[in-house]
Amino acid sequence: MPIYLYNTLSRKKEIFETIEPDKVRMYVCGPTVYDACHIGHARSVVFFDVLARYLRARGFEVIYVRNFTDVDDKIIQKAQKTGTSCKEIAEKFIREFYEDMDALKVERATFEPRATEYIPDIIKLVQALIDKGHAYPLDGDVYFSVERFSGYGKLSGRKLDDMEAGARVNVDVRKRNPFDFALWKASKPGEPEWDSPWGKGRPGWHIECSAMSSALLGDSIDIHGGGQDLTFPHHENEIAQSEAVFEKIFVRYWVHNGFVNINSEKMSKSLGNFLLIKDVLKSYHPEVVRLFLLSSHYRSPIDFSDKTMDESRAALDKIYAVLSRLEDRFGINPPELPQQSGDLWKRFCDAMDDDLNTARGIGMVFESVRTLNRFLDTSETSMPEDTAAAILATWADLRSIGRILGVFSESTEQYAADSKRLGIHNTMVDPAWVEQMIADRTAARKAREWQKADDIRKQLETMNVILEDRPEGTLWRMG
Repeated sequence: MPIYLYNTLSRKKEIFETIEPDKVRMYVCGPTVYDACHIGHARSVVFFDVLARYLRARGFEVIYVRNFTDVDDKIIQKAQKTGTSCKEIAEKFIREFYEDMDALKVERATFEPRATEYIPDIIKLVQALIDKGHAYPLDGDVYFSVERFSGYGKLSGRKLDDMEAGARVNVDVRKRNPFDFALWKASKPGEPEWDSPWGKGRPGWHIECSAMSSALLGDSIDIHGGGQDLTFPHHENEIAQSEAVFEKIFVRYWVHNGFVNINSEKMSKSLGNFLLIKDVLKSYHPEVVRLFLLSSHYRSPIDFSDKTMDESRAALDKIYAVLSRLEDRFGINPPELPQQSGDLWKRFCDAMDDDLNTARGIGMVFESVRTLNRFLDTSETSMPEDTAAAILATWADLRSIGRILGVFSESTEQYAADSKRLGIHNTMVDPAWVEQMIADRTAARKAREWQKADDIRKQLETMNVILEDRPEGTLWRMG
């Protein structure tokens, strides 16, 4: 079955066909490293992580580039404000990016270049644009002339004439057109600088990605991605400068993810609802965060709230609970399972082939969880061979799906331990006190003091402590 992707450029779903058979060249805009990453960054990085995983599972060789912008106005401002260097600022937040994304189980891209590593490539590209008449030097700066590129606005759907009519008057009057954008910026005192044919300076933001993409993936690529906010002007400008200099299609499929809202409001520092990944992970298991981010279609907005996160946590608990039941029932460790072979995997692929519909795929997972629980409830002692085979196939499919989504991929024991730790942290429950309460309950049960034992269970439940009586003893977890 073919894979369909929604192409922002054509504004419709298209059959995914690569430039080179069975090979995908994908570039995704990474962070400008001047601050810690927020939950909006997580949505983009997690989605494209899943896209790369799924394409590989479908047999493609994926060359994935995700960059770091490590020279930029915001980094310079941060360095000046804190009295440190731009390099120190960039290094600090690149380390924090990896800490956040490693916690979220994001796999490393094939290449993760930094803009400052590609200054010679950038200068070469800017000079080529000048030579072709698409750019002009001006007092140490270099600007791209948008009027020289006839396709300007085709990605965002904006017409240059309309944009010019609404342009603000306080623009740089030196430019030929208010929307001409900087390819190279003359350096100011104390700013990072490199030698160039136009004097000491640094690259503009947009040219960085064109240079890194062409150096690592070639002049034309299959997929270019990022958040919806990058469509204009960043990606629009990338198209203009890349197609002007290389004189060929820059990107076949433009893929953009939607925004994350906080309690139904746009996430904004000014509103005080700016959620950093590292803060979210203090309260929620990383897989809960991933499941939440993938529970809506990637192009739709998604709303972060205590309610939606608690729903995701409860949903993940149910998946791990049935996986634990399967391990107990069959005595099989997950690594011993075969590769995907059942109907669930095929239906999951159908959903993913339809513009990477993770929401529908996750819905199928929960349908299977309910079915598995029914089978296990009605076959506690024995079951027909064909039923057992179907259950094992579904179990194998769940594990394969987990590897694509990056969720329910831990051991059940590890997940239970991590969840307990987070629950204790969030509720300030004393584990020693819980153990003593369980011991008192066990003693009450032995003495046939059933009411006392029941009262202890209810008291623990008010603290969100859930008990599970097993032959080997009573276990507890945070609800």
